[in-house]
Formats: sequence, structure tokens, C-alpha cells
Amino acid sequence: MFDLFLAELKRNWTIVWRYPLQAASGLILTLILFMTLLAGIRYVAGPAAQYGDRMDTMIVGYVLWNTLVFAMGEIASGLEGEGRIGTLEQLFLSPMTGTRIFLTRALAGQTVVLTFNVVILGILLLVTGTRLHFPAALFLPLATAVCACYGIGLTLGALALVYKRVAPIIQMTQFALIALIMVPFESWQPTSANPAFLLPLVPSAALLRDLMARGEALDPFVFAMAVGNAVLFLGIGALLFRVAERAAKRQGLLATY
Repeated sequence: MFDLFLAELKRNWTIVWRYPLQAASGLILTLILFMTLLAGIRYVAGPAAQYGDRMDTMIVGYVLWNTLVFAMGEIASGLEGEGRIGTLEQLFLSPMTGTRIFLTRALAGQTVVLTFNVVILGILLLVTGTRLHFPAALFLPLATAVCACYGIGLTLGALALVYKRVAPIIQMTQFALIALIMVPFESWQPTSANPAFLLPLVPSAALLRDLMARGEALDPFVFAMAVGNAVLFLGIGALLFRVAERAAKRQGLLATY
């Protein structure tokens, strides 16, 4: 398992160094998108608007969304790409299960994405003059958010195994992810009675906003909800992926492209 992770990590960084223009353009596009969004918000709100901690929470939400979009779409996109070039069946002939292979590949790719997002976050803080908190505890809700997002990714991967072309569904899910991450559901009503916390990623995103934007301590109750949320959706995604894998093998779909 660890050897597989190291091999995938090397593959991802090799792609970055071999295609530097693609990496640089993605970084620049992400920054331009946020600055355009910020300019529109400032124009609508007017020069006298007071943002309070809303600018901080928006930056946290944007960078988190940019991180999790990869976690969600990498598995399905990888399956679609392997199916397009006709190498999908070879992967499923490996001694390792397809779930393990594509989850490990996504985790290795996530290290590259996190590196770029740290750079993006630093630039956004410099440009906006915003200050965020970076307690060690922030890695806990970040881990739960990534796990829940991999659950969604495995579900999309299950669709890719059976239906092959699922790019429009991935794009629609990316936009739905914006609402789950950017909307501060925790400010609507108390956590214990908030049905929104049953949705994927919502408790993890709320914890990250509390820790980084508001400087609050880690709430054990909300963190427990985030862990349960991550385990639930990761388990559902893994189950659906296994069912789709068996269906694809039974119908002979892995060899078609």
C-alpha cells in the first residue's frame, strides 16, 4: 500500500514538472476567479460596507472548495480517462482492489493540490490583508472533509465505471459543493437542532470557519458530527463503488472504451 502511494506521488509530481504551464495556468486562474468574485461583492456592497469576519470565512470557504473539488472529481475523472485510452481493465487486474488503487491515487494527488493551495492561500491573504488563525487542530476537520469528499468521489466513480462519460455530473456536483462549503449553515440555528449538519461536508466546513476565521476552539460535539459524517459518506461511496465494480465486471464493461 505504501509503495503504491509513493509510486503515485512520484507520478503526480512528475506530471507537474513535465507540464509546468498547465500547473502555473491553473494557479493563476484560481487567483483570478477569486479576485473577480471579490470585486463583484465589493461593487454590490458599496465602499462603506463592513465585512467583519465574512471576508475571512469567504477565503476559508474558497480555498477549501478548491481543495475538495480535486478530492471529489479525481477518482471519476481518472476512471473516465483510463476508460477512454483503454487501460481500465489492466488496473482492475491488479492484486489490489480498484477502491484501494483509486483512493491511493487520489490521496497522492491531494498532496500536490494541498501544496498549491497553500501558495494560493498565502497570496490571497497578502492581497486582501486578511489574517487567519492556523491552530494545529485544523487538520482534524480538514481530514474529515477530505474523507467525506472521497465518499462523494467514489460515488461518482461508481457512475463512471458503469456509464463511462460522467463529466457533466462531476461539474454539477462541483457547483453543489460550493453551497455545502461556502454557506455558513452554523449561523442559522443551533448545531444540535440543525438538519443541515446531516449533509456531507457541512460540519467539517463549519469547524474550519470557526478555527481559522473566528479563532474559536475546536468544538468536540461538532467534531464528533464531522467524524460521523465523514465515515457515513465514505462508507456509502465505497459500498457503491464495489457494487458498480462487480456490475461492470459482470457486464464486461471494463474492456470497452
